[in-house]
Amino acid sequence: MSSLKDRITEDMKAAMKAKDSERLGTIRMITSAIKQREVDERIQLDDAQVLAVVEKMIKTRKESIAQFQSGGRDDLVAKEQKEIDLLQTYMPQQLGDAEVDALIAEAIAESGASSIKEMGKAMALLKQKAQGRTDMATASAKLKAKLGG
Repeated sequence: MSSLKDRITEDMKAAMKAKDSERLGTIRMITSAIKQREVDERIQLDDAQVLAVVEKMIKTRKESIAQFQSGGRDDLVAKEQKEIDLLQTYMPQQLGDAEVDALIAEAIAESGASSIKEMGKAMALLKQKAQGRTDMATASAKLKAKLGG
């Protein structure tokens, strides 16, 4: 097992011992999503793939929060936010704006992208370096702006 999966398992055991049902429920959702992907793809997930699963769960909850806010369901907004806060603990340290800008400049230089038509090349390099450490939608928008889009 990878170290991140081990950490999640240890956190689940700790939540069980502490009888922290909210935390335990969220951690069980994480392990369930990981196992589902492993079964579907018939592989053992490494740390990067586990991070991708957690990142997708965070994105889903952020979308849910927007829906719940528009529906006036503050109780559900609070529940989803608590889950996001727990999920964030498994993500690596987030990059600052200056670091993201530096990675974008590096990706443009490495790929030789000079126009919006070549954005895919630069985005692929950027994704390798920044996945899980920044919001890729924001990074994509910044890259697009730098390439004149």
